[in-house]
Amino acid sequence: MIEIRNLNKKIGNRLILEDLNFSVKKGEILGFLGPNGAGKSSTMKIITSFWHPTGGKVLIDGRDVSEALLETRKRIGYLPETVPLYDDMKVGEYLRFIAEIRGLKKEAARRRIGEVSDSCGLVSVLDRPIDELSKGYRQRVGLAQAIIHDPEVLILDEPTTGLDPNQIVEIRELIKRIGKEKTVIFSTHILSEVSAVCDRVIIINKGKIVGEGSPAELMAKSRGQDAIYVKLRGPKEEVAARLRGLEEVERVEIKDKEAEDVYGYEIAPKAGVDPREQLSLAVMKNGWGILEFSRKAVSLEDIFRELTK
Repeated sequence: MIEIRNLNKKIGNRLILEDLNFSVKKGEILGFLGPNGAGKSSTMKIITSFWHPTGGKVLIDGRDVSEALLETRKRIGYLPETVPLYDDMKVGEYLRFIAEIRGLKKEAARRRIGEVSDSCGLVSVLDRPIDELSKGYRQRVGLAQAIIHDPEVLILDEPTTGLDPNQIVEIRELIKRIGKEKTVIFSTHILSEVSAVCDRVIIINKGKIVGEGSPAELMAKSRGQDAIYVKLRGPKEEVAARLRGLEEVERVEIKDKEAEDVYGYEIAPKAGVDPREQLSLAVMKNGWGILEFSRKAVSLEDIFRELTK
């Protein structure tokens, strides 16, 4: 549905996007991740034809966006990072205005306003001026305007910014429902959202793709491994030295202090090794008191930091 070919963008002498290549299928939700300044918003602006690329192409269902601007824009819903709203309008008026711009007939507009108001949680504020809304409600209005014309492609830049935890869950569920039939790209800094919503993830850094795959695939490719966390009662330096001396252990870090002789230790095992049994034997042999023993799995946050540091 969406195909990005050798996409480049230069501002002045600075290359902010360099040879991006990826595609997104119909019915797929793609999480677009990267640190601030990585090029996420720039890519989205090019896909939606708000910006023109310096080189490369964006194809929507096989059609070059730059050669069919009006036609492709009809098929895209876009929620930018900063939501452009008319503060002097009421919510319902604004949605009717957007529906009219999108070419919806009166009856179709009335029906869609009802549907998006319900799905985005706006029914109770339709008669309120936009300038009286909280940031979370303004974000909901922005999402409603992006989907009011029932687009085939949805581009969402930080869609849950400013929402409370309950609202975030509601918007996640809405995105998942939309993604069953449409093509969705959304960026976020909340990595738990990616695991909860996305079929696939692309991580960019300094304008280049540095990671791609499902959340599970990215974690499988990671150079990191699951770590072991133990909280032990015993002499700190002696405990750390003996743990580091175990054959199965790659690295030991002292993480936190609970009492004068109680510390937490994070233990990284050597590749392909499970050190838990030897750790247990070492604890019993040395007579240390054990207060906590757990396994810390590699997370998407670990992968993100590894690929963008």
